Formats: sequence, C-alpha cells, structure tokens
Amino acid sequence: MLILLPVFGLCLTALVLVILRLSRPKFKYTWMLASAGATLALASVFLWQLHFPISFSLPPWQLVTAFFYAPTWLADGTSWPYALALAALAAAVIWTSVVRAENEPMSWAGTLTLVALGILAVAAENPLTLLLAWSAIDLFELITMLRSTEGESQTQGVIIAFAARLAGTGLVLWANLVSVASGTPLDFRSIPPTTGIYLLIAVGLRLGVLPLHLPYQQDNVIRRGLGTTLRLVSAAASLALLARIPAPALKSAITPYLLILAAIAALYAAWMWLRASDEILGRPFWILGFASLAVAESLRGNPTGTTGWGVAMILCGGVLFLFSARQRSILWLPFFGLWVLSTLPFSLTAAAWQTGNSISSLFIIPFLPAQGLLMAGFFRHTLHPGETSLESQEKWVKVIYPTGLLFLMAAAILLGFWGWTGARTIGLWWLAIAVLLLASGFTFLGMKILVRTPPSILSTQWTRIFRLDWLYSLLAGIYNFLHRVADILTGSLEGEGGLLWSFLLLVLILSILSTRGR
Repeated sequence: MLILLPVFGLCLTALVLVILRLSRPKFKYTWMLASAGATLALASVFLWQLHFPISFSLPPWQLVTAFFYAPTWLADGTSWPYALALAALAAAVIWTSVVRAENEPMSWAGTLTLVALGILAVAAENPLTLLLAWSAIDLFELITMLRSTEGESQTQGVIIAFAARLAGTGLVLWANLVSVASGTPLDFRSIPPTTGIYLLIAVGLRLGVLPLHLPYQQDNVIRRGLGTTLRLVSAAASLALLARIPAPALKSAITPYLLILAAIAALYAAWMWLRASDEILGRPFWILGFASLAVAESLRGNPTGTTGWGVAMILCGGVLFLFSARQRSILWLPFFGLWVLSTLPFSLTAAAWQTGNSISSLFIIPFLPAQGLLMAGFFRHTLHPGETSLESQEKWVKVIYPTGLLFLMAAAILLGFWGWTGARTIGLWWLAIAVLLLASGFTFLGMKILVRTPPSILSTQWTRIFRLDWLYSLLAGIYNFLHRVADILTGSLEGEGGLLWSFLLLVLILSILSTRGR
C-alpha cells in the first residue's frame, strides 16, 4: 500500500478542502491543511526509493476479452523521478500560493487531485491502469477548460485537444490488442517489439509532437497555480510511458522520418518559446519543446534520456511558471534551472543525447539548437518583472514563498545524484558546452534583436501551418457540408412531400432487392 499512500493523502486532503469550503474557514487554516497534505505526499513518494521495486494490484477484473490483468502500479527507478517531481510540484503550488490571488480551497483541491491522478499514471504497470488514469486526467482537463473558456473558438480548441488525446488513448488500446493477438499480453515491464512504435506515436499525438499541432489558441485562461499543474501533469502522464519503451521495440523503417518530424517540432516550439511575451503565454511551447526532445531520445533508444527531459520540464517549468513574485535575492532559484537543463555532468539531464540503437549520431545536430533556444527563453523569461514584488509582502510570506520554489530545485539536485538510473552520469559533456555557447548566442539575439521586432508575416504564416488550423478548417468545412446535406434530406422527408419521398425510396429499395433476387 506504500505506493498508493501519497495518492490517498492527496485525495483525502482535497476532499476535506472541498468540505471546509462550505463553512468558509480562515485562509490560514485551509492553507495549512493543503500545504501539510502536499508535503506529506512528497515525503511518502520519497520513501518509495527505499523499498524498490514496489508493486500493488487491485483485485482481478472481468475484462478478459481485452485485458488479462487488473489495475497495477509499479514504483521503480523509472516511475519514481516523475512521481517525485509531481509531488514536489503540488507542494510548490500550495506553498507559493501565498503571493497569488489563487487562494481558493477549490483550486487547491483541484491541484492535489490532479497530482494524485498524475502519480497513478506515471506508476501504471499495464495499459489498463494507464488508460484509466489518462481518461480521468483528460476528463478533468475538459471540464476545467470548458468552465474557463469564453467564446466558440476557444471551446472548439478545447474539444480538439480532447479529441487528440482520445486518439492517443485509442492507439494504446490498439497496441494492447496487437500484443494480445500475437499471444503476449502487453505489460510495461517487457514491451513486445510489435507495439513499441504504436505507443510512441500515441504519446506524440497526445503531446502534439507527432504530428505537430497546438489546438489551444490561448493558454492564459487559467494561469499560475491550477493552470501550471494541469499542463505539467497532463504532459508528465504521457511522457512517463516513453521511459518504459525499450530500444528494440522502436526498430522501424519510419524511425528516421519520425526523428525529422520531432526535430521540426522541437525547433519550432523552442523558437516560439523564446519569442513569447511572457512565460505563461509561452507555456504550451515549453511543454511541446521538451516533449519533442523526449520523443527524440526514445526514438534514439535512450529511455533514461526521456526521463531526464520529462522531469526537467516539470521541475524547471514549475519554478518559472510559479515565479510570479520577483526579488533579486531569490533569482538564484530559477537560474539554477539552467544547470539542470544544460546536460552538464551530474545534472538531471546529463543522460541525454546518448544513443542506444543504430540511429546515426547526426540526428542529434538539429536538437542542439532547440535545447539552446529553450535555455535562452528560460533565461529571458526569468528576468521579466513579474506580477508582484516579494519585497512588499509580509515577513512570513518572504519565507514560505521561496521555500515552495526550493522544493522543485531540491528535487532536481537530488535526482542529479541519487535515486534512479540517470543519476551521477557524466554524459556527453562536450555537447553540453556546445549547447551553452548556442544558448548564450540566442540569449543575446533574443534580448537585443528579436524581442524588439514584431513577428513577421512569414512567421505568422508558419505558425498557422504548424497549428494545423488549415486542417481543422477543412474538417469543419466537410462537417458543415454534410450537416447541410442532412438538413436538406430531413426537410424533404418531413415536409409536405415527405410521404411521397418515402414511397419513392421504398419502391427503389424493393426494385433493387427484386433485381438481386433474380
């Protein structure tokens, strides 16, 4: 039960917060409860590492036609980094909320519930468990976004995003059926070679990498607290699957082409991240950029590298997106994230760019500028003024707020040295130096040239193409055409001549049947 202890703690705390909201208690009581629940969950996840591996299964289900197992969760060196990062994110969101207007218990309850679902997803041991967690997260996101958006265009974007994630979920189900048809039930401990490519495309589809798409028109509807949790948990729940796919399961003739698509997505996302006016508006590109790097590592047969990029996306992104109250004395906290992202020795991402299959090392080249652009954008957004000043806050807030950010950076430092297969890794340090030089150059361009010029017409056109708006418009046109045809047929059959049309159709059907009978 140790593996589900943080989940129970988070859900129980969220339930109590919802109940307490009815009595309208003071802020300090609800905040203390929420922060205690999140911190205890972080401590519970930390205890996983002392008892690896841990497995827990529910009683057997009767879904023997499609699944030959019950929901099962596995805590090992693959799931633990993600679970630790998500638990640290929950604690950081609650602790840093003291400087934001998001001090509503319902928002905290949503954050804790989302992180609990995320932990269930990253620790999933089989497709049934993963599909249940994905479905719960997708439904949570759909309801939250529909309640937060205004206007038909934003609602359409939410529905498209939900549909894309459902398609990715369907691909995992298809991979399971393919595995069962070959006589081997799909298990994430040993993924058959015939299903690896389906699982990778499913993750790429859910994250917007394969194919490249950004269905959300705006990402500033829900901002710092719950919005950050929603975006990062949803991405982490999908990225964790890449760490389970072994290199032999991705041997395919289309692997080089998928790498090219991932490189295009990484470069585009990193460029748009650097050009974003603030970190919240650039948040979808941050997630897309790191998702592309993780997909590339998986295609190159390096599951450990995918974990490094995915966890760095959560921890460094969480620090930046929650860094709303700025003060020079705590700038070292987000700046420390540059070391985490650098792939220098003993950093969280040091295991990146190692190759575990026969793919040529030349495929690394287009991803290095993408990494440099992401680092440059991280540096640029860290220097923004922020929404409030920490100097104007009360003394206790000046202690609590940096502590919340410290949870994330402490987890990043810990994972660089201990607890999983990517710890204490030297890595390809010469590539890290090259990336640092690239990041320095991009930082200079971003601060001196790019940010002072408006987006060009060419850039806007490429943005429309990459967002797949043209595809969505085409599908909408086809739908509207079929809808008009259906309206015409319905009007014809329900009008005054409807009875005559019905007799005519009946005669035609009988004529066809009589002709076939001869």
